[in-house]
Amino acid sequence: MRVLVIGAGALGGYYGARLVRAGGDVTFLVRAARAEQLRRNGLQVVSPHGDFAVQPKMVLANDLKEPFDVVLVGVKSYSLDDAMTQFAPAVGASTMILPVLNGLKHIDALIARFGAGCVLGGLANVSAGLDPEGRVVQFMANQTIVFGEIDGSLSERVLALETLLNVPGIDVRASEAIMQDMWEKFVQLSTLAGITCLMRASIGDILAVPNGEQSIFRLFAECCAIATASGFEPRAPFIEFDRKLFTTLDSPLKASMLRDIERGSITEAEHILGDMANRARKLGIETPLLDLARAHVAVYEVGRSRVAS
Repeated sequence: MRVLVIGAGALGGYYGARLVRAGGDVTFLVRAARAEQLRRNGLQVVSPHGDFAVQPKMVLANDLKEPFDVVLVGVKSYSLDDAMTQFAPAVGASTMILPVLNGLKHIDALIARFGAGCVLGGLANVSAGLDPEGRVVQFMANQTIVFGEIDGSLSERVLALETLLNVPGIDVRASEAIMQDMWEKFVQLSTLAGITCLMRASIGDILAVPNGEQSIFRLFAECCAIATASGFEPRAPFIEFDRKLFTTLDSPLKASMLRDIERGSITEAEHILGDMANRARKLGIETPLLDLARAHVAVYEVGRSRVAS
């Protein structure tokens, strides 16, 4: 299968590099500046599993002319509209679009643009970012992709894609309940982003202060209530996993949204916290801590925009 990876940032860069290293036919759709950086330095990955570098095939948007078998979309939510316009020539009748963006809103946007038949549900669990040299830095050992048909069927194309992605450095799973999986990831991320941004601190630091743990789980309960009312009650194994995740003393874990704030960048706050809060309003669920976290990051965005202008 020919794979087009949209961008070579943290998500696309990590998973795309793993596929290239395993011999996959992978091309990265990148901007001119990133293309020059990658030509000069290669696509470098710094990982707890071992550092490596590959020399990727790249294409600029104006040069994209033919369809690919798989389009892996890992851009930030605020870049999705531009990205869809850029990769549209790569989408043919049998193309699978695999988005691993955070949240849920992007699924509707992709279906509206390309049709339900092309779009899979998907999520990525990898803690990674780009350093000042443009290297992909994997902060923790997790490196999972979960994906599947939105209707829950285990199709031949999904099984073929699972085989393609089953390479060293990617823990892959085809799911018959991808929307349930995505909702649970949405709950986890909304809790993690909301509490670490609100406190401007890692989980370990939050746990070290009075009422820190209680605050984490108040927000977690709000997000779980929204998922349950939406028809996707979080399952027991997920609850148990997140309880351990959010009670690990000295944990350095923080949301990528907080890392964006720390370096003065735009965030995905409205795509994550805003969307979760809006769903709560429609369902009549009170979410005071979620609303406060949303407002906190929105105020940051106002100040950032003022400085930028």
